[in-house]
Amino acid sequence: MTTRRHFLSLVASAAAWRALDAGAQERFSPFVGSNPDNVRRMVEIAALRAGDNVIDLGSGDGRIVFAALQSRPDVRGVGVDINADLVHRANAAAQQRGLADRARFLHQNAFDADLAKVDVIFMWLFPELMRLLRPKILAQARPGTRVVAATWDLGTWPADAVDDPGGGASPIRRWVVPARIEGGWQWDATIGANTYRFSALFEQRMQHAEGVVRVGNRREILQHVVLRGDALQFALRMTLPGAGYIGMSCAGRVRGDSIEGTLVAQVPRPGDDEAMDEVSVPWRARRVANPGYFSPTGTDLG
Repeated sequence: MTTRRHFLSLVASAAAWRALDAGAQERFSPFVGSNPDNVRRMVEIAALRAGDNVIDLGSGDGRIVFAALQSRPDVRGVGVDINADLVHRANAAAQQRGLADRARFLHQNAFDADLAKVDVIFMWLFPELMRLLRPKILAQARPGTRVVAATWDLGTWPADAVDDPGGGASPIRRWVVPARIEGGWQWDATIGANTYRFSALFEQRMQHAEGVVRVGNRREILQHVVLRGDALQFALRMTLPGAGYIGMSCAGRVRGDSIEGTLVAQVPRPGDDEAMDEVSVPWRARRVANPGYFSPTGTDLG
């Protein structure tokens, strides 16, 4: 669909691009070959792992896909580009390099690319086009997918890692697609002799999240919420009926409409209020449309 360019080439091309018909229905980026050093840095920051599948949105002559595959013998790659001639040339180059069994290039619009099973998304496109692709990435890529881009950012989605050596070199950024946890969640946990119902509510902006929780008629704020890919953790201190004021921490993996992990609670030792025991129990939360957090509270907070 689109591809690479040096920074100065991008600036010049962008000026020409903005002069195009304002009524055009599709945005695109002209092909300019990537700087080899930028390609190397993009592959490095991607932190490729055994068995990764990568995709390059706007693959041009295929150089980023080839660099990714040559960095690890167990990586597979797909490139998509709207320019049929570039796709043909990239597939021919894959044959010549002996990479045709691991690399393939498709004549396709980046907005139609399948992101559901990839581990790394590479792109180097006009900033407006990258921003237009952001909702697709957040909605369709799996939590934990790494997104790597050069020069431009993704608007208000802050990068998780940045390689910016300065000296005129383009910054390289990496994002990690977060799980979607916005909304209501509920779980039961047995602590000591009692089982408690927790009703939580998360607010989320990209990888940043905040949360509140209710047990009985008491509410508290979730502390130190960390969301990275599908991994979620947070801490909580609140009064539980029959257990007193205790500290808890939860850590687990988000699996669509459920979270599975471990809840660890610090509870007073029976007969010794000065000592604390650590209790670890399974944590299984489920997404709910109407969390109990909003139920009437009344005036009895016992």
